[in-house]
Amino acid sequence: MPLLYVTDLAYPARGRRYCDEDIFLTSRLRADFELALCHPADAEALLPMGFDAVIVRNSGPVLHYQEAYDSFRAAALAAGTPVYNPLTGRADMAGKQYLLDLTAAGYPVIPTIDDPARLAELPQVPQYAVKPKQGADSIGLTFTATPDGPAGAVLIQPRIDFTYEVSFYFVDDAFQYALYAPDPARRWELQPYAPTEADLDFARAFIAWNTLDHGIQRVDACRAPSGELLLVELEDLNPYLSLDLLPAEVQNTFITSLTGSLQSFLG
Repeated sequence: MPLLYVTDLAYPARGRRYCDEDIFLTSRLRADFELALCHPADAEALLPMGFDAVIVRNSGPVLHYQEAYDSFRAAALAAGTPVYNPLTGRADMAGKQYLLDLTAAGYPVIPTIDDPARLAELPQVPQYAVKPKQGADSIGLTFTATPDGPAGAVLIQPRIDFTYEVSFYFVDDAFQYALYAPDPARRWELQPYAPTEADLDFARAFIAWNTLDHGIQRVDACRAPSGELLLVELEDLNPYLSLDLLPAEVQNTFITSLTGSLQSFLG
């Protein structure tokens, strides 16, 4: 089962080493799959080379190569090439519209609008977070008391003085592990987190909403001052997994789950 593994080993992620994670993942996946690694800008050109599927991993924010990614998606869909995660994701894979949709549907998400004229629909707070609607990785994020910008071009959320951020990691619909950042100012200084059943119910609601049969997903949330979890992001394109922070037995369980998911996906 030859797989084309898409990664940007040189991407300078803040507080993370993408290359180390993908070196580890590919070293373990080679026990069951034939792998070839490529940069995301080269993925489309390599599609006709006879791979059974493409697996997209730590390829960096798509906005840095948006034209190449859009062309790759179109080519993969036209050729019927399986892509893992599948290209039907409804969350970050499709942009940030899902934050607006989930807000409108009443899900526990940080309330989000995309038009400064609708500011009255948000909780009144001293500052608001404003970021490009097509942004990623906190690129272009600003905080202001008076949000502005063209309708439909920005996302506006109340700035929440949250207690901590926590991430739940899934393969298909199966929970794998959770990590959290005790210090809100140090997002990627993560520690193991023992989720409650209520926490897992929260995370699973978003996994169910996304309806992906296969794939790796990361549910990012913050603990609000009132105690409830609120969704920050549902990453379903290329979520960083922080595997280096896990004990060996959890790493092994994750690799087993991922291998089984890929084998099922390939049929």
